[in-house]
Amino acid sequence: MEQTANKEQHLKKRPSAILSLMPIVLLVAMLVCTIRAFGSDSLEGASQITLLTVSALCVLIGMGYLNVPWASFEKAIVKNVSSVASALVILLLIGGLGGAWMVSGVVPTLIYYGMHIISPDVFLASTCAICALVSVMTGSSWTTIATIGIALMGIGRAQGFSDGIVAGAIISGAYFGDKISPLSETTTLASGALGVPLFKHIRYMLITTVPSITIALVLFFIAGFFCDTATSHDAVNFTTALASRFNITPWLLLVPVLTGVMIARKVPAVITLFLSSLLAVVFGLVFQTDALLEIDPSLFKAAMKMVYGSTALHSDNTMLADLVSTNGMSGMMGTIWLIICAMCFGGCMSAGGMVGGISRLFIHMVKGRTSLVASTATTGIMLNIAIADQYLCILLTGNMFRDTFDREGYERRLLSRTTEDAVTVTSVLVPWNTCGMTQSTVLGVSTFAYLPYCFFNLISPLMSVAVAAIGYKIYRKKDV
Repeated sequence: MEQTANKEQHLKKRPSAILSLMPIVLLVAMLVCTIRAFGSDSLEGASQITLLTVSALCVLIGMGYLNVPWASFEKAIVKNVSSVASALVILLLIGGLGGAWMVSGVVPTLIYYGMHIISPDVFLASTCAICALVSVMTGSSWTTIATIGIALMGIGRAQGFSDGIVAGAIISGAYFGDKISPLSETTTLASGALGVPLFKHIRYMLITTVPSITIALVLFFIAGFFCDTATSHDAVNFTTALASRFNITPWLLLVPVLTGVMIARKVPAVITLFLSSLLAVVFGLVFQTDALLEIDPSLFKAAMKMVYGSTALHSDNTMLADLVSTNGMSGMMGTIWLIICAMCFGGCMSAGGMVGGISRLFIHMVKGRTSLVASTATTGIMLNIAIADQYLCILLTGNMFRDTFDREGYERRLLSRTTEDAVTVTSVLVPWNTCGMTQSTVLGVSTFAYLPYCFFNLISPLMSVAVAAIGYKIYRKKDV
């Protein structure tokens, strides 16, 4: 057996950089055509077929030209899909939580009080800052966006902001915390995989992260004054419609408060999301009986439907009717299907050796400090596109450049920081990445709509390269 495996490994060919990029080029081209043809309906199956088609191309190249056996592709696909199993469960629970929080009146209550507190002029900057604070405390961009993010999305729509820029502000803040919080899995992974002490890694990241979020906040602050928003008359009509449709009471704020307590006590995400949804259902049965009876004459069936199914509540205000309609867990099935197909694509790219071909292309471009950081950042972004899972991308980027950084004499914390600056924050900008698909589904905004407004996410990789070019606090091992 061992001799056979060694023989197969020996027969495998290493793909060139151009050959490795062919599936990526085809993927982008097909997705552009798919989105242009199907629009927002592309998630219902067309995008999934695109990913499987490109996966087939990887297998064709691998088996037909590179001598890679099918067993290698099958093993890589199974490994990739199993690696996101827990994320798929979390995604289902996020769908259930979104439906439960909306119908129970939790999100409408947050929107109602938020519209009275947050001025439209500073709404975008406030949204980014609030999400940044929450994500630092929780360590999770997903939880932040699925809870407070949904409420802020509703406030932004009610105040007349475009969905894209509101989602951009939410995501910018949420991924700030995901990047620097000691509770964040990506922060722990990036530092631990390279043997960098956690808080040393976080302190070093502040050099690039603080300027990036500062610039983003300034841009959102400026944008708030130039965006066309709803008139005060429209805002009053919306809050009036909200109060007439739901029983608005401060008691409903106990649900997000208790959710925050569970997060602070580091209760696992699956348990937190489940208990938070259950709390919302109980509060919905107490405070929103009329809304539940509108969904179904049986309160038991209505309570179940608000978690798993599509719900719609009547309102004379069209914007409110659209806002409070939910799809629950069932609304996540298209995204889950897409994630599984994306993992198949990532597995085929890895098994075919094309991930290594892309990385070699950028490693060969290393000529000095700036090009080293730029090559690392570019590779991380390309891996986000190719593999579609940020955790795998963080590990691969670190492993690919570990020896190069050591050979050049730079500290590992420079590599761990660059990896986070490039991989963690850009994963949400790729439509077929697990993060991009999840946040797009949760917020109800396409990736391409919010991408131009994710200022923090777009600035971070550029800031990493800029700091390297300046040479600010870039140490070689002998310097410390």
